[in-house]
Amino acid sequence: MVVDEAVHAAQYVSQVDRKVIQLFALVGDAATGATHALLAADRGAASTLIAREEEVDALYRGVEASVQDYIASQRCPPELLRYLIAVLRLLPELERSGDLVEHIARRSTSTLASEMSARARGLIEQMGEVAATMWHMAADAYGERSPEAAIRLDELDDEMDGLHGAFMEELANGAMAIPLVIELVLVGRFYERLGDHAVNIARRIPPRVGDASVRGGGGEQENVAPVRLRRQGAGLRWRAERST
Repeated sequence: MVVDEAVHAAQYVSQVDRKVIQLFALVGDAATGATHALLAADRGAASTLIAREEEVDALYRGVEASVQDYIASQRCPPELLRYLIAVLRLLPELERSGDLVEHIARRSTSTLASEMSARARGLIEQMGEVAATMWHMAADAYGERSPEAAIRLDELDDEMDGLHGAFMEELANGAMAIPLVIELVLVGRFYERLGDHAVNIARRIPPRVGDASVRGGGGEQENVAPVRLRRQGAGLRWRAERST
């Protein structure tokens, strides 16, 4: 029975990890797409990204409900419980980041791209690149269970803060109309918050369940191979496998 419980727990962890990685992929890819849509005033791309946010919300709610139900219905060993609680803490960061990307994409339907200064465009492009890099790194940190990634993400967050400060200076120089500046202030804030959420996630990476063993209640301890996620290609596609 202890072995059965441990295998079931490992299978559930693998299932949750796949869905969390899917959330990372949706948000990370959308961050890149939103910058393009904004600067190119690509309304078609913006509409696609806005619709994808509904997928993020549905997946977020599904994972959250599943984890809460699992905690309530199962006798979770401490290692597994710590992992599940950590996931519950990560999920809101992912959902809010999806909202931020949607807010950027919605600005693509306006005339921002044609009215902003060349320097403002360049700074938005740079903030978009840094945000996308940070989200790819956060996804790697989760998939590889690498808390050390938080150090590198802190450095990138400093870069994002510097770009955001330069962007605010550009908006304050009085060269653009006030309504345009108001919208761009929001855009800059969205990028800055995307960076903050990536850092917060990296600091909350849950431990890998099974590095030692998944314990059932009482009785003999059985070793269970940990579930690891291996990256496929250069994008955010992952596959789950068991280490031996």
